[in-house]
Amino acid sequence: MDDRRMQWDRLLSSRRFGDDRYQGQKSRSVFVQDHDRIVFSAPFRRLANKTQVQPLYEHDHVHHRLIHSIEVSSVGRSLATRIGQWLAGQGAIAAAEVDDLANIVQAACVAHDIGNPPFGHSGEEAMGAWFQDRFATNGGLFAEIPAGQQREFTAFEGNAQGFRILTRLEMYRGDGGMRLCKATLGAFTKYPVGATDRDLIRAEDPAGAGYVGLKKFGLFQSDLPAFRDVAETLGLPERISGAGRFWARHPLVFLMEAADDITYNIVDLEDAFTTGELPYDRVRAILADIAGVTKVRPASMTPAEEIASLRARSIGAAVEACEAAFVQHYDAIMQGRFSGDLIGASRLGPAFAEVKALAGDQIFTAPRKTELELSGRRIIANVMSGILPVYEDMARCGWDAEKLSPHSQQLARALALDLRDLQDAETALHALADFTSGMTDRYALRISRMLSGT
Repeated sequence: MDDRRMQWDRLLSSRRFGDDRYQGQKSRSVFVQDHDRIVFSAPFRRLANKTQVQPLYEHDHVHHRLIHSIEVSSVGRSLATRIGQWLAGQGAIAAAEVDDLANIVQAACVAHDIGNPPFGHSGEEAMGAWFQDRFATNGGLFAEIPAGQQREFTAFEGNAQGFRILTRLEMYRGDGGMRLCKATLGAFTKYPVGATDRDLIRAEDPAGAGYVGLKKFGLFQSDLPAFRDVAETLGLPERISGAGRFWARHPLVFLMEAADDITYNIVDLEDAFTTGELPYDRVRAILADIAGVTKVRPASMTPAEEIASLRARSIGAAVEACEAAFVQHYDAIMQGRFSGDLIGASRLGPAFAEVKALAGDQIFTAPRKTELELSGRRIIANVMSGILPVYEDMARCGWDAEKLSPHSQQLARALALDLRDLQDAETALHALADFTSGMTDRYALRISRMLSGT
């Protein structure tokens, strides 16, 4: 394995993907511009109506994905600022770059769920299951996708869809996407490997497949050249393992990932208390342990107020713990050898493991969430089955939208299907996935009912 250290002067590159000649403004950091481009985008706005964990619409005070993303970006900025100050103290970066580092992580954090479909992670599973069933028939468009590439669809991955949105679909379509800085794209990409390469690595080199960046695939085959461009600018080492290739993670990925881990684990507890799925005593005990609080709740404070206070203090304690873990593992991180996560490697690792176990036992299996997953799976299947004929018709018409049948044209107009750039089965199936994953929970339900006539 190549153990050369990555260098911060390259890792913090402000060069824009798709627009290397762009010159930033003195009054506004290019990394702040990245954050603003993401926040003002339609895919980000739609996160307001996408499930986080608890089903939407049943309680006004639980989190959806947009609020979650904003909270993750806040935690990520705080963590990155602390680490940036430590790096500046070590002489690894200039004092003026502390803000750059924090702004990069904030932008990556606010985008981290932008590719997720409706109905939470169960939406990913539902899309993958639908594709799996269709590939099993081995007919039509599905017969044209090579076996090694089918996993892009059958194991549909929101992280890979997010990279596609950021670099291809949104703003400058097909010409750099949002044209974000390469440092931001590097900090966003948790799994810098394609599906085919990951499968080859897992099959031929199980030991090499243990790297944290290979836990999932994070890039579609068609987006590998784009990430190669990003990686070469940032100096991310490319690795060969068996017959597969991947890249080492950008060090700031670990901060983005830690901010997500901290936020969803702690806030899921607060939401579970709010919805009554977990009792006050259980939630208080866990949060008090993380926060290091031993005092009894003041008489003037309600249980909900105390849980909110403990949530805030727990997040602060977790940020401090992750900073210490980053410092402890700094050399391995900069060599691309660190293969854990900061919260798990921190002093609070056991406490967060308890939270995850509790969530798996009682939160993720709650009746309302189970009902959501079952109905969401049916809704997504209805939508995908209902619009597939348009893409099959496009293939029969030689990918000329003007030659579509009247019914397909009517359906495409009614749903505002984007049929640009379709030229083969791969681009057609990705376009189908683009539409489906981009829907909100409400819109998916409405379209499912329209297509099924119910």
